[in-house]
Amino acid sequence: MKDRPDPLAAAWSDLVDTARRTVADGLVVGTSGNVSCRLKDLILVTPSGVPYDRLGPRDTTAVDLEGRQIIGSLRPTSELPMHLAVYRSTPAAAVVHTHAPHATAVSTLVPELPPVHYMAAALGGPVRVAPYALYGSDELADHMLEALRDRTGCLLQNHGTLTYGDSLDQALDRTAQLEWMSRVWLLAHSVPGCSPTVLSPGQLDAAGTRLSGYGQPNGARG
Repeated sequence: MKDRPDPLAAAWSDLVDTARRTVADGLVVGTSGNVSCRLKDLILVTPSGVPYDRLGPRDTTAVDLEGRQIIGSLRPTSELPMHLAVYRSTPAAAVVHTHAPHATAVSTLVPELPPVHYMAAALGGPVRVAPYALYGSDELADHMLEALRDRTGCLLQNHGTLTYGDSLDQALDRTAQLEWMSRVWLLAHSVPGCSPTVLSPGQLDAAGTRLSGYGQPNGARG
C-alpha cells in the first residue's frame, strides 16, 4: 500500500518553488518579496529574512487566520498583515508580493496603471496604486485592500506589487503579467511627444469575456 501524499508537505514545497521563481524571474532581490498559500484555515507563508534557496521541509512556517503561529519556529514575513487581509476578504488560495522593478517604477508615477494592454482584464481592470504606508503595517494592508476592490492585483506606491489567485501558479502569473504591462507602459510613455493609447472600459470588458474561456477546458493539455 502506497503512503498517502502529505498535503502540507506538498503545499510547502510548491510555495518554496514559487518563492524561488520570483527571484529567478527578477521580480525580487534577495528576500524582499514574500509568498503565501492557504490550506483550509492554515496560511503557509515564507519566513522573514531567510533566502529562499535555503528553505527546506523543516522550515515550514504557518499561521492561522488571526496570525497566530501554528507551525515552525521561524518568524513569518513582516508583510503578514497584507497576506492575512487578502485571505480574510477574498477567496484567494495564494498570494504573491514582489518588488518587481518596472511595476514599482510605475507606482511612483501614477495612481493607476493605464490599460495599455487587454491583459489588464485578467486582473479585473486598470490596476490601482495603493497609497504609500510603512511596510508591514496595518495601514498598508488597509490601503492594499481598497486598491484590490474588484481586482486580483494592485501596485503598492513606492513599494511593489501584490496579486492573488486560485493557485500559486496563477498568482505568480498575474504578477508577471503586471510587471510586463508596467514595462510596456513605461516604454510607450517614454517616447517624446507621444501619449500611449489606452483601452476603453468596453474593450476591456470584451477582452475579459474572451479571456474567461482561454486555454484548455477542464485543465486538459493539448
